[in-house]
Amino acid sequence: MGSIERSEPEIVTVDVHAAQNLVRSGDRYLDVRTEEEFNKGHVDVDNPLNIPYMFNTPGGRVKNPKFLEQVLTVCGKDDHLIVGCQSGVRSVYAATDLLNAGFKHVKNMGGGYKAWVENGLSVKIPCSI
Repeated sequence: MGSIERSEPEIVTVDVHAAQNLVRSGDRYLDVRTEEEFNKGHVDVDNPLNIPYMFNTPGGRVKNPKFLEQVLTVCGKDDHLIVGCQSGVRSVYAATDLLNAGFKHVKNMGGGYKAWVENGLSVKIPCSI
């Protein structure tokens, strides 16, 4: 019997227009930016999830140690997820972690929120109190 090589999961990246269509047809949008970034504005989709992949600390950004645990409280491993961040970097790491944890249908939104805005797609800016 040959040995089975474990390789990194292949991340599927979709552009913002494809991401918008997928979310409209039932995929969930997972924004992995910080809460502060999310509250300054986010993609205008139904029920976006905001679970930060990283936190800002006085010493720089650190990975959220409970990221997978937090995603699992609101998503199942068979859910179809579109993962987005500010520019498309954190979302690749987050998507990789999700796939490695057994999530089956995860796509990265290329270019992130920045590309969403640049393409003139609808955004929501929460009202500050």
